[in-house]
Amino acid sequence: MKKATRALRRFLPDDFWSMLLVTFVTVTRLTAAEVQVRNAAEGNKIFAPDAHLAKLAGDLKFTEGPVWLTQAGGSLVFSDIPANELKQWTAKNGLTTFRQPSQHANGNTLDQFGRLISCEHSGRRVSVQEKDGTVRTLVDRFAGKKFNSPNDVVVKSDGTVWFTDPPYGLPQGETKEQDGNYVFRFDPRTQLTTAVAKDFDMPNGLCFSPDEQKLYIADSGKPHHLRVFEVRPDGTLHGGTVFSVIAPGGPDGIRCDAQGRIYSSAGDGIHIFDPDGKLIGKILVPESPANLCFGGADGQTLFITARTSLYAIPLLVQGAR
Repeated sequence: MKKATRALRRFLPDDFWSMLLVTFVTVTRLTAAEVQVRNAAEGNKIFAPDAHLAKLAGDLKFTEGPVWLTQAGGSLVFSDIPANELKQWTAKNGLTTFRQPSQHANGNTLDQFGRLISCEHSGRRVSVQEKDGTVRTLVDRFAGKKFNSPNDVVVKSDGTVWFTDPPYGLPQGETKEQDGNYVFRFDPRTQLTTAVAKDFDMPNGLCFSPDEQKLYIADSGKPHHLRVFEVRPDGTLHGGTVFSVIAPGGPDGIRCDAQGRIYSSAGDGIHIFDPDGKLIGKILVPESPANLCFGGADGQTLFITARTSLYAIPLLVQGAR
């Protein structure tokens, strides 16, 4: 337990440990076989020798869309889709409700102003939560037609909002209006929505490279692969070659670290690739992950939403900004 305690200290505040003893709250330490490294040189840059995966919360329905908020000492917000709720986790208070109903929100991110951007299944929209707590529609249509069920979202440094729109969360009894399952770019300044990629089966997670010159997009449909695109100055995409195939399972949420490595959810955990698409290693998770994000006080904790639970592991690297 000592090794797990040292590792967890990096993202839990000092007063948590006294609280832990007083309230008998426990953080579950998992086995040492949680990390499998294929490339030792790269793996040593990512994992400390005593890094361990911790289970932070459980007994949820289906978790997704984690995002780290820096306000008020830092917290993690994530979706419990079937519960129609956004949850919030802090080291001090554990798990609480952030927003309910959430319109069955899935992916979440922050814009350049620190506002929460969410993909809502039953709302069939991308919403924004203002600093006063007000939630409003950011965008809900393309070419006059409702979206299918926006799934995951990222915001570029210029403020443009990029999101995927497979029909996974299409509300029961409602009709699909879009002609396909597209990847969209929305510019809040011009209010223009553009379909930047139309040749996906089920577009899902997406993330930018650290310099934002590349966009990685997961296809969780039949291909089960990640593709990489060149992001042109005018906001269009070029290329789309296959970056890697994910197995077992398929890709869902993906993230990039500050050095350009790609972290993808998979059936057995989180798969980590170098910028050339070569597998560095895996973080094995007891439940199949759906999504992940970097956070914590130093930005070096990887939080993982996996089916009914929330997990975290301290790393030696930060996420891409």
